[in-house]
Amino acid sequence: MITDKLKLQEKIGYGFGDLASSMFWKIFSMYLLFFYTDVVGLPAVAVGTMFLITRIWDTLFDPVVGVIGDRTHSKWGKFRPYLLWFALPFGIIGTLMFVTPDLSVTGKLVYAYITYSLMMMVYSMINVPYASLLGVMSPEPRERNVLSSFRMVFAFIGSFIALILIDPLVRFFTNGANGNVQTGWTFGVMVIAVLCVIFFLGCFWLTRERVKPINENNDSLKEDIKDLFRNRPWWILLGAGIAALIFNSIRDGAAVYYFKYYVQDQDTVTLPFISTSLTLTTLYLILGQAFNIVGIVFVTPLSNRYGKKITYLGAMVLATFLSLAFFTIGRENIMLMMVLQALISMCAGSIFPLLWSMYADITDYSEWKTGRRATGLVFSSSSMSQKFGWTLGGALTGWLLGYYGFKANMEQSGNALTGIRMMLSVLPAIGTVLSVIFISFYPLSEKKMAVITGELAAKRTKEPDSKN
Repeated sequence: MITDKLKLQEKIGYGFGDLASSMFWKIFSMYLLFFYTDVVGLPAVAVGTMFLITRIWDTLFDPVVGVIGDRTHSKWGKFRPYLLWFALPFGIIGTLMFVTPDLSVTGKLVYAYITYSLMMMVYSMINVPYASLLGVMSPEPRERNVLSSFRMVFAFIGSFIALILIDPLVRFFTNGANGNVQTGWTFGVMVIAVLCVIFFLGCFWLTRERVKPINENNDSLKEDIKDLFRNRPWWILLGAGIAALIFNSIRDGAAVYYFKYYVQDQDTVTLPFISTSLTLTTLYLILGQAFNIVGIVFVTPLSNRYGKKITYLGAMVLATFLSLAFFTIGRENIMLMMVLQALISMCAGSIFPLLWSMYADITDYSEWKTGRRATGLVFSSSSMSQKFGWTLGGALTGWLLGYYGFKANMEQSGNALTGIRMMLSVLPAIGTVLSVIFISFYPLSEKKMAVITGELAAKRTKEPDSKN
């Protein structure tokens, strides 16, 4: 069993992967619906339906990628090579999503379907192997907690960078294109894409795979799938993750609309020490990313002391009450909006390192119980739940805007404004409640995982001897 701690350089390198993913993912979650409705000119309901239809296939595609990763054999390992192979396609197709073709509304919608579908598939091809890498870099649960925390810190740093850069970049390129905001978005996203490619390659070069399956030759897909479907902790974590992501995606997707149409305050704020002016919307979003990181910083010592399950439950219960309180804020109370955003984001940031670490534990649990290890298949479910949660949240956001009578670039009705307010408060709270219900049944305690880790270590030690 490998007991040496991973070097700081490798932990940072692993974090680079989610820094790259999150820069694009945050732009998708915060701005893509807005880009489609207010820049491209597509109906909100049509975009919400597109999110649902395209991600049905894409969600099912994730386990396929996981299965392929488990059966990949290369000099770089099972999962690392995908970071090398798909970094450039990730950047190119992500940029193409923000190109506005000179077509009819129907033509633009078809273009959106094609580019969005391709992007989500490429995202799977790079992000499922990246997530699976956590399960093979170290066999130690506590070391995985640290890796997961590094991953999430860098994820939110990536989101933070993207949110700070995207608005100034779009304005800069829009001005350079004589006020063409569509061109501004294309070139602004292209800059982010270049950074994504660089950080994915950095993750590839700085990480290593160490954990090998006890039985490398047992590669029956049928048995892997049977084991997964019989894995009760996997089902529980899948439900909890989907609910948590619905909570996040509705809040994220509605934030731009909240400030544009409800707050109706386009004042800018100049950040200290740097001469950059941000709108209140951008300030709200980057404040969320900053306090996501605060949540991650606190979650490792809390989970090591109280356990992952208790820490997760506490964060989600607190997020529920804070989200409900958000509905009571008047449009003039900017300070309270920012305070609640900080506290809710701190809760949200703390749960995702726990989810990723628990998926690694589930991989060990499955191998301990069945003698078979399917790291990629188990971790693909995490990506599947992420996308499915964003699918439901993104589709619901578009549908709800249509249901409440939203009309782009117009003064909104009272009903539409109430709906937008609920999408930052009451509706996300439903997701947190569901997540609490699921995770309350999670059975893998720290004591149980210590037994599992020890027994697996003993089997890995004996296995080479048995083959001699």
